[in-house]
Amino acid sequence: MRQQLEQHRANPSCASCHARMDPLGFALENYDAVGRWRTEEGKFPIDASGKLASGASFTNAKELKEVLLTQKEEFVQCLTEKLLTYAVGRGLERYDKPVVRSISRDLAQNGYHFSALVMGIVRSGPFTTRRTAPIELTEIRK
Repeated sequence: MRQQLEQHRANPSCASCHARMDPLGFALENYDAVGRWRTEEGKFPIDASGKLASGASFTNAKELKEVLLTQKEEFVQCLTEKLLTYAVGRGLERYDKPVVRSISRDLAQNGYHFSALVMGIVRSGPFTTRRTAPIELTEIRK
């Protein structure tokens, strides 16, 4: 699989994203689709090592976690952005940035509990004032 991903990253239009995403996936490769631990995929041993765009290297998920903990603020801000994007059903705009920073700050003050992140998002202006497409009565009857 690594060889296939290397070929994929050789395409410049794919490489910009995959160079950042693939190492994270490598670290989690020991887990199968339902979260069971495995040491081989088929007959091949799993290589869970990788190198992040920042240059930090790791050999397994535990080491990746240690690397991410050294970049806690960046990780929390990115996670907040991604969850807020999902929650509001649209890409974030520049006017959403203060909300992301506020939720991230509050999360740090609340011990980085995931529940605090979820509550920060559902109480945020972008979430509480989001617009949804009107549902046609004919769609309900389907």
